[in-house]
Amino acid sequence: MRIATWNVNSIKQRMPRFLPWLDERAPDVVCLQELKLDDLGFAGLLGAELERRGYQSAVHGEAQWNGVAVLSRVGLDEVEVGIPDGPGFPHVEARAVAATCAGVRVHSLYVPNGRVPDSDHYRYKLSWLAKLRDQIAAGPRAVVVCGDMNIAPTDADVYDPEAYLGQTHVTEPERAALQELLDVGLHDVVREHWPTERVFSYWDYRAGMFHRDLGMRIDLVLAGDPVAGRVKAAWVDRQARKGKGPSDHAPVIVDLDQAPDGDIGPVVPPPSNPLTRKGAVKLPQSR
Repeated sequence: MRIATWNVNSIKQRMPRFLPWLDERAPDVVCLQELKLDDLGFAGLLGAELERRGYQSAVHGEAQWNGVAVLSRVGLDEVEVGIPDGPGFPHVEARAVAATCAGVRVHSLYVPNGRVPDSDHYRYKLSWLAKLRDQIAAGPRAVVVCGDMNIAPTDADVYDPEAYLGQTHVTEPERAALQELLDVGLHDVVREHWPTERVFSYWDYRAGMFHRDLGMRIDLVLAGDPVAGRVKAAWVDRQARKGKGPSDHAPVIVDLDQAPDGDIGPVVPPPSNPLTRKGAVKLPQSR
């Protein structure tokens, strides 16, 4: 089973790329984030195309902002929208949806950005993560928790740790909240598969950031023991970040049981001219 997660940064804007990517990579399960479209809009835009390709969809959308989905062609059962008792800011946002696909509980997540450390947005992010941890801890062990986590787990997951000092995504409380989620029994499967490799999934749109591989790894696939033990390949589809009109995030793909493309490397294709460059950075921002 091939599972993919992708922050598309507006599914409307990504339509010229999304369906060809879906046909080329042929994932069995797809987790999408930042749809920027409500449920009816998503169905009108993609419903017929997904049905023709054999996908069912569980969508938790929101016009203009946020929005998540799970697409599956291996079954879609026990759909759950949102996080039980999850906080709002001020209303409950469309940031989480889960479904069972071929016996695996799959969560598609768009974690709040946090904006500025110690702000109300930041405290909301930490509260949201705590409720997510409770939800996952109470659920089955055969689970995949994936999406845009808006946290780089370690300094190895950003191109230059000094460039991010004083900003969100790398602070100790955020990383501790992510570790508490991992501690319920999850594995960061990309990092475990490639423990010493340079692996990023997000690159700012500014000229040169992508081509010089000045990015960060904030799109994660976290799996419980029964699923992590089935991983045969785990990689970032950098090809989907290239060319005209890309998202600023690349898909992350995990192959269970067998890897159709082989164990092909942490980032496919690899960056052409990776550099380490100090200086100010622009982090992905929510409204």
